[in-house]
Amino acid sequence: MLSVVSGTVRGVDELVERVDAQDQALGVVSRREAVREGWLHRVGVVVCRDGQGRFLVHRRAEQLSRYPGHYELGVGGAAAVGESYEQAAARELGEEMGVRASVSFRFRFLNRAGLSPHWLGVCDAVLEEVAARDPGEVAWYGWLTEAELLRALRGWTFTPDSQEIFDRYLICRAAPDAGSSERGLR
Repeated sequence: MLSVVSGTVRGVDELVERVDAQDQALGVVSRREAVREGWLHRVGVVVCRDGQGRFLVHRRAEQLSRYPGHYELGVGGAAAVGESYEQAAARELGEEMGVRASVSFRFRFLNRAGLSPHWLGVCDAVLEEVAARDPGEVAWYGWLTEAELLRALRGWTFTPDSQEIFDRYLICRAAPDAGSSERGLR
């Protein structure tokens, strides 16, 4: 039996909803268990832009267990039990970048890249600035134009899902109803 303390299991792990191939909740499990067993769960990320249209890119801290030192386009993490993709993305943006912002859901897709499969809900937000990044999560961040980001995706080591997030984001931006067949479902 799991001992729950403030959304964690014994203070060590996050609780997430295990979901099926249609993103319907099956039950509550620890994130560690979901990753270990390859069970689907939900992750929310936010693609951030500034007033000039540049993209926020960050490099993950070296001490992180998942993809240390890799660059990443989306700021986000696992959705807690009962949390929407937007809520998870907004919470993670606050935790990692010290920013409160209104995020808008854009699309979701079944992401099989990375450590384990999960439903990835992609949101976006326009930010004026980054207040105070968490150095335990984010080693560096910067604003890149679309052309600079395209070059960086070819030359820097990004997390496995960053390219797909960017490709789908561009499609969604160009034709908002064509971003994903999963658009609008949360």
